[in-house]
Parts: sequence; C-alpha cells; structure tokens
Amino acid sequence: MATAPISLVTGASRPMPEKPLSPLAVDVDGTLLRGDLLAEQALAFLRGNPFRIVLLLVWLLGGRAALKRRLAERVELDAEALPINEDLVGFIEAERAKGREVHIATASDAMAAAALVRRFSFVDGLIASDGVSNLKGETKAAALTARFPGGFAYAGDSSADLPVWRAATESVVVGASASTLKAAEAIRTPLAVIPRPKAGLKTVLKAARVHQWAKNALVFVPMILGGEALHPHTWGVVALGFLLLGILASSTYVLNDLWDLNDDRRHWSKRERAFASGRLPIAAGLIAAPLGIAVALIGGALISWGVFAALAAYLVVTLAYSFRLKRVAVLDVFTLAALFTLRLVIGVALAGVVGSPWLLVFSMFIFSSLSFAKRHTEMARVAQSGATKAGGRGYVAADVPFLICMGTATGMSAVLVMVLYIFNEAFPADMYRTPQALWVFPCVLFLWLGRVWVLSGRDELHDDPVAFAVRDRASIALGGIMALAFVAAVAPVGRFW
Repeated sequence: MATAPISLVTGASRPMPEKPLSPLAVDVDGTLLRGDLLAEQALAFLRGNPFRIVLLLVWLLGGRAALKRRLAERVELDAEALPINEDLVGFIEAERAKGREVHIATASDAMAAAALVRRFSFVDGLIASDGVSNLKGETKAAALTARFPGGFAYAGDSSADLPVWRAATESVVVGASASTLKAAEAIRTPLAVIPRPKAGLKTVLKAARVHQWAKNALVFVPMILGGEALHPHTWGVVALGFLLLGILASSTYVLNDLWDLNDDRRHWSKRERAFASGRLPIAAGLIAAPLGIAVALIGGALISWGVFAALAAYLVVTLAYSFRLKRVAVLDVFTLAALFTLRLVIGVALAGVVGSPWLLVFSMFIFSSLSFAKRHTEMARVAQSGATKAGGRGYVAADVPFLICMGTATGMSAVLVMVLYIFNEAFPADMYRTPQALWVFPCVLFLWLGRVWVLSGRDELHDDPVAFAVRDRASIALGGIMALAFVAAVAPVGRFW
C-alpha cells in the first residue's frame, strides 16, 4: 500500500512579519542543486564497482521511488561538496528574512535530501519521496496542496514542475528552458526568474578538453620519421586517425571527470570543471562518453584492424589509469608515459611504417619526466596549503623532493637516449642527408627540460607541462629551432644551403 510522501518539519526560528507570507517550497534537482541527487548517487554507486549497473536496472523495475530509496540506503553523498545555486540561495535567504517559511519539496529520496537539507539553516521542513511514492509533477502538487492549504510559493526548474506551479499561489522559475519559462509565465507572472548560467559551446569544448588534442599530434611523428610525409593519402589517413583519437581521448576525459567528481570538488582548480561545478549535467556525460568511444573504435576498425587494436589498447590503459592506477605512486607516471607512447604506436599503425624502438624508449623517458613535473606541481601546492595528501593521488607532501629527483633523472635519460640514437642510427640512416644537424636536438631538449624543472621548482609551471609548452613563448621558440634542425638534416645539402 502506497504511503504518503515524507514530510519533516524542523521548526527553525524565524522573524514574524505583520502579514504572514505563504510558505516557499523549493525543488532540489536542477533548482537548489546544480545537478541531480539521483545521478550523483548512481554514479557514486557505480564508482565502487561498474558492474553494479545490473543492480540499478533490476531496482529500476520496482519504480523510480524504489530505486532512489535503495541508492539512498547504500550511498552517502558528501552534501557539503555538492554544487548549489548560489543565486537561488541568496533569494531564499532574502525571503526567509521577510518571515517566509522555507520548505524543501523534492522528488529525491528523503534520506538523501535530508543530508543536503542539514547544510542550510534556512530550511523549515522537508517533503520528499519515501521509497514508494515518487514526489514529482501532480504527486508533488497534491502533497504541497495538502501540506499548505492556505497556498504556497514554489521554486522549480523544469516542465515537470508545471502542475506544481498551477497549484501554487506564487511561482519562482529557476534555470528553466525558454519553453518552460514561457509555460510558467502563462500560468502567472513569476515572483522571480533566476536564470541558469548558459553552458555554451565553450563549456562543452572545455569539458571535452579539446585543447589536449595537441598531445595527439604525436600520431604524425611516425609518418614524418618514416619517410611518408610526401604522400597525400597518408596525410589523409593520419589526419582521420588524429580526429578519432581526439574523440576517444575526450570521451575518456569525460569519464575521468565523472569518476573524480568528489576529488575535483575539493581541488583548488579542478572544482571549476564543467561536471564538478554543475554547469553540465552528469547524465549528459554518461551518454556522450560511451557514444564517443563507439564512434572512435568503429572508425578505427574501418581504417584497419591494427588501428582498431591500438585505439582499443589506448582506451583500456586510459580507463585503468582513471579508475585505479592514478592513485598508485610512480605507476601513475609510468602509465601516463605509456599513454603518450601509445599515441606514437597509433601513428605507426595509421601510417603503415615500421616503428622505431629508439623513438618509443625516448617517449617513455621524456613523458615520464613531464608527468613527474605535473605531480610535483600538484604536491608542492598541497604542501603550501598545509595539507599532507592530495585527494585521489598516491603521493604525500613529503614526496616533493623525490618527485624532483625522479623527474630530472628521467628527463636527462631522454637526452641520453637522443644522443645514443644519433650515434647508433641517425648517422648510418639513409633518411638523413645532413645528420650533423641533429645534434641540435639533445641541446635544445636539455635547455627545455631545464626550463620546465626550474619553473616547476618555483611553482610557476602550469599543472600540465604539455599544455604549458604550447603557450610558452620560449618553448615554442625552442620547438621552432628543432623543426629547422630536422629540415636541415633531411633536406639535400645543395638545396637547403
């Protein structure tokens, strides 16, 4: 037998106005909260074991209210870290100061909503789903009408709230779409309209980290070093592979951000990411990421099975890193370096050339150094903040000297590998007309890595050294010198000079 939705009255003290105002009922999902409690709980539940999705589907057969109650019983959210609508909170506090009662009325389960309610001092009561009845739409309207027969104001955000606005005596529209706002205004003129900050294309591109696609330019390196740079068809295939790898990488970045929501919300800069801040809904990420992965893998298979295998290996290693390996000290850096090296392997498969062991070993060393620089920057800031450990990482503040030693050691190893390559392979190779020009490479590499580690030690390095390099003028100039040296090495002497 269905029971009535839970109604909790807390009896918070408030000033009494001369003329009592009708109570204000406030929705949670998409209104008070920049997000959705059910999505937050489902994601937290899956974070413990992704195969639990089968349980979610089974519980859903019992109805949304039952699903919400089962999740609420098993998942305890960090309510203090959840992103809230600060503009709405300001409005509520102003209404509370006038003497208006404030109640939370949400379709979320009462157990989950109660944890969020304790975060706010202005809440007088809570009406929520109870595991049997899903407090949404007409059901919510009936519950609020019964609870407040003298009338009430209601703050909501979606078309599902239209029945509640019809039953209310006052409306507050929060972050609604244009069509929902128009429908709400047709019922009555809202007491207030609080728009949601628009999540435009810039927000989407930032969530997909399209700027990180610069790393994927490594797929062009095997084609150039393999002597295929003069074939337009090869350029087309590699460019398509670059696009597919970018889509795959962006999809894994989205999954990583969803997996790391709790840690990101406590990070000094990552808390502003689109999903952590609530600017993009979790559900959108859960749909976009698998779709992007499918597009990338199918596209790779259409090029060749070798490309498909290389992309699949990149996906497996990336997911292993996101879900577990990045929390293991040193192994996390090794995995990051392996991911950079896999980009080169993908480039080999796309261009159809023979991979150079020298290139792959060099890649592991130099990207290990850059990854250690990234970790050093993170842990140095953790130490400055007075903390001893970074959330979601396997390092502590005391590891800063170790990170410097490992980073500089692997960086100088990369320089050594470059020197050995020039001695043992570059000079005998037919590809280089003037191999002497390649001596510029270890010199420039030494200078650039020295610059990276000096800036890292001064806390002047961006979190990601690769992203820093594409914006740093000195790094760009050094890269230009290396490009000129390579042209000098491969061009016929008579033509170049």
